[in-house]
Amino acid sequence: MSKAEILVIDDEPQIRKLLEIALESNDYKVMQAETGKEGIVMAANHPPDLILLDIGLPDKSGHELLKELRAWYNKAIIVLSVQNSEADIVTALDNGATDYLTKPFRTAELLARIRSAIRRNDVQASNSVIVCGNLQIDFAARTVKKDNEPVKLTSTEYNLLTLFAKNEGRVLTHQCILKEIWGVGYQTETQYLRVFVAALRKKIEDNPNQPRHIITESGVGYRFV
Repeated sequence: MSKAEILVIDDEPQIRKLLEIALESNDYKVMQAETGKEGIVMAANHPPDLILLDIGLPDKSGHELLKELRAWYNKAIIVLSVQNSEADIVTALDNGATDYLTKPFRTAELLARIRSAIRRNDVQASNSVIVCGNLQIDFAARTVKKDNEPVKLTSTEYNLLTLFAKNEGRVLTHQCILKEIWGVGYQTETQYLRVFVAALRKKIEDNPNQPRHIITESGVGYRFV
């Protein structure tokens, strides 16, 4: 199996070196760019399996670069940034970021997020069945099982679960979920979403009060793990 390729777009030499050491020691192939212009050219000429993107670039906003990449690049983009406000995180996620980590970050956590994102790329490309712990979701048959027993879901609950599962490991903002499941007119109805998430947790979680699968990202949205 060939090594997964990761493009690092970051203007800080120390961060690029740290990432190069960590990634190569975990059997990833690393490409590096220090400006947004250089990064988008490299990504276009040789699309990587995943991009690590710094928001604070010297030549253009990382948010703008993210939107440019998302016009054609459909694999994972993880944002690494010193900006840690909810507004910055939500903006990046709504612009298409797969995930968001603030600097300084823990290398082990970054590697876990990378593995999850690359695994999701592989699932979306080749598989109609996802197994998440004791859950099994068959997209072709539109069935869900927990501990090998069928789970009865409403159409909306099923659509919500499949949206989460197809984005396993990725933070989905409230607005993104509401738009995908209910449409543009519902993007401010966060309480509406909480009701459906609570109902879904009761059906798929062993303990809905301490969920293992649908994790709340406070003030931002949800992550499915």
